[in-house]
Amino acid sequence: MLIAFPFYLIVLFIYKSKYKGSITRTHYLWAIAMGLLGYYMSSLFDFIGLQYVSAGIERIILFVYPTLAVMINKWIFKVAITKRQFISILITYLGIGIAYWGELHLMPNTQLFVYGSLMVLLCGITYAFYLVGTGKLVPVMGASLFTSVAMIAASFGIFIHYIIQNSLKGSFQHLIYVIPSNIFWFVIALAMLATVIPSFLLSAGMKRLGSNNLAIITSIGPVATLFQANWILGEAFTWQQLLGTALVILGVLLIHKKEAV
Repeated sequence: MLIAFPFYLIVLFIYKSKYKGSITRTHYLWAIAMGLLGYYMSSLFDFIGLQYVSAGIERIILFVYPTLAVMINKWIFKVAITKRQFISILITYLGIGIAYWGELHLMPNTQLFVYGSLMVLLCGITYAFYLVGTGKLVPVMGASLFTSVAMIAASFGIFIHYIIQNSLKGSFQHLIYVIPSNIFWFVIALAMLATVIPSFLLSAGMKRLGSNNLAIITSIGPVATLFQANWILGEAFTWQQLLGTALVILGVLLIHKKEAV
């Protein structure tokens, strides 16, 4: 986040004057809240949960967030769920369930498993609220300005958390972390390819699609990791995973097809 942080500052400086006068303090406060909730808190819950559950179980639990986002929109903002969206949800989650069915045997048999599962579920819930909030704020603030404000807030949350956590250890030498040279380029890639660029793409997509459709489309994420794990890490790719992938892609394509008049 230290590497990503300057890019968000630059974008904020560029776009703040563009929307001067049309955005209130309340909009900024909500954007800050979304950043803290949807990135800082979500990441924290996810990383805590991953200490106690396997990555396969984590992905099964985590990717309930598209349905949660659609439900939040319906319950709080009275946004109707179309028949096509409902069918897309069923298909994508059927695909996710099949894709990870073979991984359920990896469930760890520990007393902390339930705790870890709840942490991952909280990650999904907070991220769902972030998607819904983004859908309401991006049309007003613009994708670039909202993203920069939200991610700057998330960065400060992470920085403060890091400082407090290491200060409690009783030694301030932990406050300065030197990135090992053998992983330096991975950190750069995480900052740019997995943080800065996707955060702006997500907000831009939200502006065009709405939070319901975006939440459903991002369901392709957990299945996409199967291809990456097979290609990069050499993990086995089963027929269940292949079938699940096909179903998720089908659900994503269905959401793009125009509703019949």
